[in-house]
Amino acid sequence: MLFDDFSIAQKLAVWALPVLFAITLREMAHGFAARACGDMTGVATGRLSANPLKLVDPIGTVLVPGILITIGGFLMGWPKPIPIDFSRLHHPKRDLAKVAAAGLAANIAMAVFWAALIKFTIVFGPDAPSWVGLRYMGVAGVSINLALLVLNLLPLPPLDAGRILISVLPMRQAMALAKVEPYAFFIVLGVLLLFRELLFWPLVISQGLLFMLFGIEGASLY
Repeated sequence: MLFDDFSIAQKLAVWALPVLFAITLREMAHGFAARACGDMTGVATGRLSANPLKLVDPIGTVLVPGILITIGGFLMGWPKPIPIDFSRLHHPKRDLAKVAAAGLAANIAMAVFWAALIKFTIVFGPDAPSWVGLRYMGVAGVSINLALLVLNLLPLPPLDAGRILISVLPMRQAMALAKVEPYAFFIVLGVLLLFRELLFWPLVISQGLLFMLFGIEGASLY
């Protein structure tokens, strides 16, 4: 595997920025989408800003991803949440889907950015050490953003796909699904431990398609 021969320090150096941006910028996307739909709670609390460092959670953004990077495995993490009062949205049920979709769109956009960076380093600096370092960072960026994308496609609130499903379901079914939210963390943890293939193969396929789009071959990454 690409990072198997890296020391812990090298792994952390390569993954730090991609993980920070993947986790915090997707949360900012939720916040800015909520603001556009009428909820100013994030602005009022000072949590919504252009500075992603305000959303760094010592455990979810630093400790948990750091441990997972060190030991290997499916990478996940979370930021300090931007508070959103869904009742203040212009159209609460409909706009819930817009706010949730903003997080998915953010991860897709960042995955595309990192893939473009990989292609850039292959074309302009295939062997230069500094360019190779950026290339590895690009691979990490694609991996973490697609991992968060795939994870958030599980149809459970508060994950993005779960929020979207609540938005489009009839009220009775939507309320029933919303009741699952307090148990979502344990359900997701169970899926990661027992059914990793459900997330692994969509991740591999989506990464392969993205690299194909940019004309990136596996051998070029080394």
